[in-house]
Amino acid sequence: MRTLCASTLIGEFFVIGFAGLVAMKDPDLTMTTVWTVCGVAMFLSVLLCGMITRPFGVQLGWALQIALIASGFVVPSMFFLGAIFAALWWASVRYGRKIDEAKARFAAQSENAPSEQEQTQSAQPEKAGPAGA
Repeated sequence: MRTLCASTLIGEFFVIGFAGLVAMKDPDLTMTTVWTVCGVAMFLSVLLCGMITRPFGVQLGWALQIALIASGFVVPSMFFLGAIFAALWWASVRYGRKIDEAKARFAAQSENAPSEQEQTQSAQPEKAGPAGA
């Protein structure tokens, strides 16, 4: 799950930065306001990459998705991009958990199964010592 979610968050990092460049064209917003909001969101997206496995990591990711969609009120194209990234976030969490479960099952199976070397040794008859010994 961590890899898929982190990939989505890094993609969001760049989208937030580009949205900040578009938002700077709005005469009602100051550059300080735009880059403070974008900087916090960008920092949060990178910080979340390391916090995904924590219990509150996924919930913070959802909060970032909601904020990304809400940023469409400032940059209208972010309604669409925010919805796309929310769908990617959902898929990353859902399929990432399934992949983690499959990895855990595979690891448990490989621990319980005898190794290939043990199987070949048990299948071969024991050799007798040297003749006359």
